[in-house]
Amino acid sequence: MKILISADMEGATGVTWPGDVLPGTPQWERCRPFFTSDVNAAVLGFFDGGADEVLINEAHWSMRNLLLERLDERAEMLTGRHKSLSMVEGAQRGDIDGIAFVGYHTGAGTEGVLAHTYLPNTLTGVWLNGARASEGLLNAHVVAEYGVPVILITGDDLTCEDAIGYAPEAHKVAVKDHVSRYAAVCRTPARTAADIRAAAREATALAVRHAPVDGGPFTVELECDAAHLSAAATVVPGVVPSGERRVKYTSGTMYEAIRTFKAVTTIVSSAVEEQYG
Repeated sequence: MKILISADMEGATGVTWPGDVLPGTPQWERCRPFFTSDVNAAVLGFFDGGADEVLINEAHWSMRNLLLERLDERAEMLTGRHKSLSMVEGAQRGDIDGIAFVGYHTGAGTEGVLAHTYLPNTLTGVWLNGARASEGLLNAHVVAEYGVPVILITGDDLTCEDAIGYAPEAHKVAVKDHVSRYAAVCRTPARTAADIRAAAREATALAVRHAPVDGGPFTVELECDAAHLSAAATVVPGVVPSGERRVKYTSGTMYEAIRTFKAVTTIVSSAVEEQYG
């Protein structure tokens, strides 16, 4: 049995504001061990539950945040950027029986600690087939095309609520309770590590591959906080205006949809000017 962990940082223990997750800042250095503790707790729990292999895919920012030297030696880590499936790279390999979303968060334009979708700001909303979409929802649809179930989600309490919609049977661990976008009531690393390890152990029983899900077509709509940004997004073939500051596109598969989404967000972020956005 092989488990994939998609590891993001905004939903990690103790993380509440931008400096906690921006590479190179003192607070990021302080929070890296918290992030690593959450991920390692999941690793330990999956091995406790009978997993044979655990692969960790770094999914935050530079994708070089976890402390490899603090991970259980049985695990392996895929680190670095420019991966075909980005946050869920590895799901397409055909040998993954279940995936965990560790350190996840809610989507752009919603309540939640450090809520966003791919871009830290700029996007005020993302919708998938009319439903407001978080990264968890988008990634769950991607891995479903490869027959991989989502078995564990960790993050703030609102992230766990969001996950009920896309992975109702998955185990969920809230490591903090949302107060505002930049404030939360946080559990200690020792407590969250114990909670995550216990949940991962139980979640291992859900790691059963299923038939690939063909849920297409998928229509993705994005709303930007400035008109010039949505206009810039239409450089990507197939992306068309859908309203004031909004664009949309339709893809036959979620694989195509997430790759187009990555292209759109790359173009949009490159069009943001300092101070005025």
